[in-house]
Amino acid sequence: MTSTSSPANTARSVKNSSAMIVLGRAGMVCYGIVYVIVAYLALRISFGDNGKQADQKGALQEIATTTFGDVMLWVLGIGLLAFGPWQLLLAAVSYQWRTPKRKRTTKRIGAAIRGITGLALGVAAIGIVTGSRSGSGSGSGNEKEQTFTAKVLELPVGRLLLGVIALVVIGFGAASVYSGARRSFMKDLDTSELPSGTRSWVAGIGMVGYIAKGVAVGIVGVLLGIAALHRNPGQAGGLDAALRTLAGQPFGSVLLVVMAIGFAAFGGYCFAAAKSQRI
Repeated sequence: MTSTSSPANTARSVKNSSAMIVLGRAGMVCYGIVYVIVAYLALRISFGDNGKQADQKGALQEIATTTFGDVMLWVLGIGLLAFGPWQLLLAAVSYQWRTPKRKRTTKRIGAAIRGITGLALGVAAIGIVTGSRSGSGSGSGNEKEQTFTAKVLELPVGRLLLGVIALVVIGFGAASVYSGARRSFMKDLDTSELPSGTRSWVAGIGMVGYIAKGVAVGIVGVLLGIAALHRNPGQAGGLDAALRTLAGQPFGSVLLVVMAIGFAAFGGYCFAAAKSQRI
């Protein structure tokens, strides 16, 4: 006699539980708030302020400087720590509505990345407010990226491996741009109870947000590729480096303003998805 219980069934039960749904959706709001603040930091760079780290961790550090920063960081930290497992559960057993299977796999990988990112940001937020090393002493995103790149380049086939990683990252960036341009992300939302005008609004900000996020991810991949080509880990970097690379281009300030609008739009999309995300 076989048991009806299995890891997959257990994961589905947890994913569909009321508590997990409420916590996960609240966590997605927190995730959106982080991107809105990243948008603000990108704007600051566009106006010549180079002192702030313009990535997700920089957003948390910016919150820490506000009047109620400690309270906000606790709320965000707990929310993001709930968002992470929810996304990992979606990665494990959700997106059945996505066909063909290749697209389902891509969506699950994206959810897994969001889950890991959410957990990392949650730990960082609580680390900042408590003054622990995990939040305040682990280096910037660019430093971590460069350390990772240096370790990969030390491997016997490190240059080739880093090139492959760069292509994968660029591919995910391109997929995000494609999803935004086609508005295919709307398939992952249940908008049946939303007025038609609201659906159009969500589709619009989602399109702008996904494209901006994809461009940023693509630039990170290009930086990794340049580091592989030149065997120079110092040329790699995360989101902060990607935005500063844009700032150094002709019309860089304008490009950064456009990216800031895109990140703010992605944050707004997260607020909508918190209510409408299919599970």
